Parts: sequence; C-alpha cells; structure tokens
Amino acid sequence: MYSWMSFTQILQDELRLEAAVTRKYLAIVPFEQSDYQPAPESERLGRLAIHVAEIMGWWKAVLTQDELDFMDFEPAEITSVAQILAYFDGLLTEALEVLANAKPEDFEKTWSMRYGEIVYFTLPKSQVVRIFCMNHLIHHRAQLGVYLRMLGVLLPATYGPSADDEDVILISPFGLH
Repeated sequence: MYSWMSFTQILQDELRLEAAVTRKYLAIVPFEQSDYQPAPESERLGRLAIHVAEIMGWWKAVLTQDELDFMDFEPAEITSVAQILAYFDGLLTEALEVLANAKPEDFEKTWSMRYGEIVYFTLPKSQVVRIFCMNHLIHHRAQLGVYLRMLGVLLPATYGPSADDEDVILISPFGLH
C-alpha cells in the first residue's frame, strides 16, 4: 500500500505527464477553424479545445470546494493558441499547488457536480480526481486528437511515438508500420 505522500506524488507525477501531452495538443489547435465540428451533434473544435484546457481547473475546484455548479460556470473566451496555452498553464500551476498541499482528509470528503438542482453525481474526492479530473481530461484530449486528425493536423506523440513523427519506424508483432 502507498503512503499518503507517495499517493499525492504519484498523482502529481501523472498530472505533469498528462499535462505535457495535453499542452502539445493544445499548441496545434487551428483556431481559424474553431467552428469545425465533425457531426451536427458534436462540439465545435474551439469549444472542445477550451474544454480540454479548463478541465485542469477542476483539480482546484474538487480539492478546495464540495461541489461545482455548472449553472454558475462561464467558459473562457479564447481565440488563439497563445491564449489557450497561457490559460492552461495557469490552471496547471494552480492544480499542482493545490494537489501538493492536499491532506488525506481532503480526499475522504464527498464532492458533487450539479447544474442547479440537478445533481449529476456525488463521489468521494479520491475518485473524483481520478475519474473527473484525470480520465475526463484524457478522454477529451483523445477526442480533440480525432478532430485534429480529421483536419489533417499532424499529431504529437502521446504514450509512445506518433505515426506523424518524422524518422520514427513503428515496429509491432505484425511488422514495420
């Protein structure tokens, strides 16, 4: 079993890793195509990119509050790569700081996501940081990657080499790719 300090250190290390990958994706968003959406029911590219960035702010919301009411939520207005990277970097700094200062009892409390009177879920904060903050980020980053791929944008490596990286030969059990 992990000690408390190793648990928070593992979360911080994983957050830094995922943030570095996410930042590479945000850095290549073509904001001149912000209105692109692959299907009518899909989110627009610009809003999806902002959502990916704003998820980083949820670490602070989860660890310092008992709920997040989306009725009071106003998404940031971002129209450029420079703006989204500055926004993301600021939220990442806050997330790492609040995580570094978190105590075991912070993770034992429950946390709710709601929209006014509608409660979407209530879970222990220990689960919320994994599911809502980390996994949700990864899910939407992957979605952003699909949008970028559909627009012909070359994708950066995520957990290993990308087929778009120059000078990379991918080897699988089935041969070279």
